[in-house]
Amino acid sequence: MRMSDYALERLKEFEGLRLRSYKCSAGVWTIGYGHTKGVKEGQQIDRRTAEKFLEQDIEYFEQFLAKEPYAEDITQGQWDALVDFLFNLGIGNFQNSTLRKKILKDVDEPSIPDEFRRWVYSKGVVLPGLVKRREWEAQMFEWE
Repeated sequence: MRMSDYALERLKEFEGLRLRSYKCSAGVWTIGYGHTKGVKEGQQIDRRTAEKFLEQDIEYFEQFLAKEPYAEDITQGQWDALVDFLFNLGIGNFQNSTLRKKILKDVDEPSIPDEFRRWVYSKGVVLPGLVKRREWEAQMFEWE
């Protein structure tokens, strides 16, 4: 399965496009649409490179998700929600999360969308952008 065009556009909106490196709210050097791998202070890229980074990053998270035991059983909306979540928070955070544990136990567990909504903090502070993003992910996960 691949991330839908709709979800990709939402991810771009959530991330925003920055062609000069910056430190994100977690203090990590970032560029383009939330790309972090190998980013250095003062780095600059063009839009084409930002799109290339985004494609590579999404492919990385989709490859991880495709290996999960429930991958064959989830809807497009669930796939999109999880790819966006992974993109924003990383595989390590996801692997140890209650969200993943609940999905592994029963992908149709009704409390799963609420697990997305718990991930709204950066350094102990609730960020309005994360509240909006997690709500979108929760709704996508519920969407058929």
